[in-house]
Amino acid sequence: MTLLDRPAQLIRRGRSWWIALLFVLVAGALIGGLKSGTRTASPLDSLPVGSESARVVELQEQFPAKDASSALVLFTADDGSLEPATLATLRTAPGIQGGSPLIPSQDGSAAFSVVPVKSTSATDNIKVVKALRAQLKESLPPGISVQLTGPAAVQADLGAVFDGANTRLLIATASVVGLLLIITYRSPLLWLVPLTVVGLADQLAGVLATRVLQWTGVAWDESTVGILSVLVFGAGTDYALLLISRYRDELRREDDRYAAMRTALRHTGEAVMLSATTVVLGVLTLLLSLLPATRGLGLASAVGIVVAAGYALFVLPAVLVLFGRWIFWPLVPRVGQTSLVETRSFWRRVGDQVAKRPPAFVAGTLVILAVMAFGLTQVKTGLSATDQFLVKPEAISASERLAKSFPAGSSDPVAVVTAGDPAAVVTAAKAVNGVSGATVGASATAGNLTQVAVVLSPEPGTESARQAVRDLRTALHGIPETYVGGTEAKAVDVADASNRDRMLLFPLILGLVLLALVVLLRSIVAPIILATTVVATYLASIGAAWWIFTKVFGFSALDSGAPLLTFLFLVALGVDYNIFLVTRAREESATHGSREGMLRALGATGGVITSAGILLAAVFAVLGVLPLVVLAQIGVIICLGVLLDTLLVRTVLVPALALILGDRFWWPRKVAPALAASGPAASAPVGSAP
Repeated sequence: MTLLDRPAQLIRRGRSWWIALLFVLVAGALIGGLKSGTRTASPLDSLPVGSESARVVELQEQFPAKDASSALVLFTADDGSLEPATLATLRTAPGIQGGSPLIPSQDGSAAFSVVPVKSTSATDNIKVVKALRAQLKESLPPGISVQLTGPAAVQADLGAVFDGANTRLLIATASVVGLLLIITYRSPLLWLVPLTVVGLADQLAGVLATRVLQWTGVAWDESTVGILSVLVFGAGTDYALLLISRYRDELRREDDRYAAMRTALRHTGEAVMLSATTVVLGVLTLLLSLLPATRGLGLASAVGIVVAAGYALFVLPAVLVLFGRWIFWPLVPRVGQTSLVETRSFWRRVGDQVAKRPPAFVAGTLVILAVMAFGLTQVKTGLSATDQFLVKPEAISASERLAKSFPAGSSDPVAVVTAGDPAAVVTAAKAVNGVSGATVGASATAGNLTQVAVVLSPEPGTESARQAVRDLRTALHGIPETYVGGTEAKAVDVADASNRDRMLLFPLILGLVLLALVVLLRSIVAPIILATTVVATYLASIGAAWWIFTKVFGFSALDSGAPLLTFLFLVALGVDYNIFLVTRAREESATHGSREGMLRALGATGGVITSAGILLAAVFAVLGVLPLVVLAQIGVIICLGVLLDTLLVRTVLVPALALILGDRFWWPRKVAPALAASGPAASAPVGSAP
């Protein structure tokens, strides 16, 4: 008995009730008893390990104000001019007591003060900033407006927009999955079974993943649970579609539904397990990232995929057979009905058209992909802090207003920590192009360490600002134990770390996927072709998405982390559909030859794979309900890539290449010659149209 036979042997009359009940009770106990893991967020979570900006954060822990951040209070006159009497009144405003002296702008339209913000946690920071804003607005003179920006305000606004976002994401994801399942199955009842099982898997995955992250000490952020939920719903529902489709097909040949499910599970189990293994290996490569939060996403995603596959192989079959055939009503499968693989299905007709002129279809598909990929020549990476939000919060709009009256970097100066001569740091910093000022800040000494605040003149988030940081680091290189940190320095370090991650992880992910396909197919040519087509899909989706982002949404760049995450999910998940297709083609080729085997496989799997692809694309598009631009970008790119892979690459390009190569597609594996039409019928399909 093989590993794949064991789940199938559990599906017997009288056992399924106990299996389903056991999993429900265990999952309920884990969800209710363990609860989700918790942790206190750290500024180091989003900083590359070993980077200079991370070193600055570590050294700042030694300063007296280590538990305090800062906010910039910006006053502006509605009529464009702050009178001396008004400035005198604002200097005594309750909200800025204990902060820096009020600094008016040269044009007289604005003034600001930097105030310390002490908080014990991210949640506490939101409350403190909210209370400060309310206090400032209560004491405003007529005709004066006030806004809060700076590091504490930006972090508070970031935390506030995530409040309730994961709940909205879960509701939106479940709604999309439910709607698409209803459309797919055309049944008022059947969709409830996979949705309930996958929903339970999602809740358990959230608990286990965050607990594993907590136990291992790996960092995660607000978006981790949201992406995890989308991944579990998408992959889990795909596995469910494959299993239910095969189960329904078996019910057309087998009167005993338990026997039908055992057969369906044995045939689909290999594809599900290999698909899940490929995805798990892929996401675990993120543990090699320099970014702590990215490592957390990789580990959480691995746990989620294991849970999703486990529920697809154990829980869903046990639950589904508890119901009779009536669960498929009104399209109830009956013994004796013709299987789709033996009929002229839509996807078989598509395959027949491809078979007439496969070179033309290959050329046409490659031209389409190349045109879409052309946008890659224009892609820029690295979003500024002001471009991170889909809806602009007060801290960002205040920062933009500040830049109109003061040096652009005034709201968030570069932080330089030195054990050397602070006067030498100030002198060297002022000589750097792009630096408008450098001062030793209040509470800026701790032992032999001194902190220097450096204000940049370029607008934050621009390449000019980042170049100024690089030049500043070069200028201070000769001063012992001197480190440059802060928001702009973090952007430089994150960009460098992201480039390093891409150079390391892109080939590693692709190599793991290729290895998995070689093991699965026991072939060399087919895996290389399949892996190459997935990469082509990724390049085309990135290029096409760039035009959408710039022309429709007005984004100025891709987030630095978006290319890696989209490559990972598109390659790891996109290859699943090729696995579903070629495993069926391998099965059919054994009795019908390579050419007819591929066409029969396309006809048999076309419906279920297309349904799964559309569902996965829609689920990832739901990431747009979260408030960050990076998540919207990831969702759009993956949505485009999955649709391309499902509707074009897997449907046209892969079959066309296989038809051109014939038996060479499976080299060095030997394929039996095609039999006559009256020969043995092909074995049951991996999946058929829903």
